[in-house]
Amino acid sequence: MTAFSAFDHAMMRRALALAERGLYSTTPNPRVGCVVTRGERIVGQGWHERAGGPHAEVAALGGIDAQGATVYVNLEPCNHHGRTPPCAQALVQAKVARVVAAMRDPNPQAGRGGDALAAAGIKFQHGLLEDEARELNIGFVSRMTRRRPWVRMKIAATLDGRTALGEGSGANAGRSQWITGPEARRDGHRWRARACALLTGIGTVRADDPQLTVREVETPRQPLRVIVDSRLETPRNARILKGERVLVFAAQAGELPNAEVVTLPNANGKVELPEMLRALAERGINELHVEAGFRLNGSLVREGCVDEFLIYLNASFLGDTAQGMLELAAPASLDARLRLRVVSLERLGDDLRLLARPAASLA
Repeated sequence: MTAFSAFDHAMMRRALALAERGLYSTTPNPRVGCVVTRGERIVGQGWHERAGGPHAEVAALGGIDAQGATVYVNLEPCNHHGRTPPCAQALVQAKVARVVAAMRDPNPQAGRGGDALAAAGIKFQHGLLEDEARELNIGFVSRMTRRRPWVRMKIAATLDGRTALGEGSGANAGRSQWITGPEARRDGHRWRARACALLTGIGTVRADDPQLTVREVETPRQPLRVIVDSRLETPRNARILKGERVLVFAAQAGELPNAEVVTLPNANGKVELPEMLRALAERGINELHVEAGFRLNGSLVREGCVDEFLIYLNASFLGDTAQGMLELAAPASLDARLRLRVVSLERLGDDLRLLARPAASLA
């Protein structure tokens, strides 16, 4: 196993921090940062800001003499011509001496830039802070290796697992009505902003008339909005149909204003959800953020479409007649229940944010 120094670790952490500056803007590309050093002095740094713009390595090399330098980058430099020239060749031309990557590029079309560097006599190493690098680009890795986005399901609930007043519970039945406080809601919009697409279902559209946009934090772009609407029942005056064009997955052909309708029926007259994920991956969607009702939530979980749960818990109770998080059948035994592993737990005002993944998750 390669031994890395404390300075190597510090520089890779800096590269990861630079990459995170593109958290909201690089889609469909990965988030990448780069640091160039000579001795133990930083002589250049940069990050990839947006698709079509300079890659992190090119930004870091700009205007400096990098001959004999060490380069730290959180993703293996590319070695293919896309919208921009190959970064591996830019490093070869700069005559750097060593390149350290946190992880290899999972993109099969990337050209194995590390091999090209090694062939040119440049020392290439990888595996430094690989777990952190994978987390930062978890959606890109998912799309490249599984041909589907990383699906994150956001749920706001009370301590008894209720998300909205139940049917027949007054004028506000079915409406979540901001169960959580302002800090949790702002945090939820940060997670929206990092996603490539936001998905909801027809039930939520009719009950809450959401805009499904990022509003609580600054963002350079709005994620694609997606509706699962099997029978095309979205009201023509729904707020979600206003603004940027919307993508609708349905089980029957038809039209909606300001929307592209994709027909993907399953045998039950509903939308074929796994095929929907493949279709989104083909459109360059790395991270899909779900904010839907308990029925669609349940369907996505039952069909193995959810990779991560982002759950905000408010210190309150709504009672047995209120809606739950997921529409799931009771397991045959306690051992058969869906088990999760906790990734993180954080307090936000009077709410708790729990990030958890199915115990069998790949990541």
